[in-house]
Amino acid sequence: MPEARQLRKQAGDWLKARRAEAGLSQVDLAAKLGLKYYTFISQVENGFSRVPTETMEAWAIQLGLEPAAFAKHLLIYYEPELHRLLFGAPK
Repeated sequence: MPEARQLRKQAGDWLKARRAEAGLSQVDLAAKLGLKYYTFISQVENGFSRVPTETMEAWAIQLGLEPAAFAKHLLIYYEPELHRLLFGAPK
């Protein structure tokens, strides 16, 4: 598995856990985000896609998370070099 795909899968696992903690199904989250199809949530959680930057705030709010911390955490997976440059090595 290429590194980028593997990192997206790790991000998806993290997102799936946050969704479960929020008590939402994929269908519930898709509806709250105004998505026509819940399968996009599945694609993100399985590492085939990523949370679009322009919707990160909405995802964070629906998952009960602080938007800036949510985006910063996803950078570890989606843009690890940018995260390192901005914040140092992840803890």
